[in-house]
Amino acid sequence: MMNAPLARALLFAVAAGLLTAAAAVAETKGSPSMVTGGITSQPIGHYEFCQKYASECNIRSKLTPPPRVTEYGWGVVREINTSVNTSIVAMTDMEIYGKEEVWEYPTTAGDCEDFVLLKRKKLIERGFSVADLLITVVRKPDGEGHAVLTLRTTDGDYILDNLTDDVKLWTDTNYTYLKRQASFNSGRWVSIEDGRDVLVGALR
Repeated sequence: MMNAPLARALLFAVAAGLLTAAAAVAETKGSPSMVTGGITSQPIGHYEFCQKYASECNIRSKLTPPPRVTEYGWGVVREINTSVNTSIVAMTDMEIYGKEEVWEYPTTAGDCEDFVLLKRKKLIERGFSVADLLITVVRKPDGEGHAVLTLRTTDGDYILDNLTDDVKLWTDTNYTYLKRQASFNSGRWVSIEDGRDVLVGALR
């Protein structure tokens, strides 16, 4: 039988561990910037995209702090988010290609990840860094997978989404964040709060 002092010590150790874990979760939930973990699996659609566009997926960047976005820069971000949302018709991969998880630059129609790819491309052309424009996989409240674009800034991580023209801080969205491109390597992915794999073909 365990003696009383040892039992109390174990109890307080467990309690301290639970409090530490709870504090870490609370800090992550309230942080304007996402807390990322280790390297995780690359979505199959992105892997196949990289086979076609190899130069898009081997860009290495130094680990640098997020940039400060000027008022002009925010204007560019909002302009591109809205223009892509209005110029591209939302259609599923099955409707366009007859199969799931096709990541491609859209011309007239595309799925959620296609919107992300085009916005990312246009923002890079306007001077934003690859390291600060990260394709991100999320889960919607109904459980469906979805893809959005994360913009890293000194004010936090902001989300460009084909489902809204509003550019929101990630904590102001109702998504569960699973994983995103690594800021230091455009071909690698990192976890976000222990996320797990989902298909990202949902668009509504």
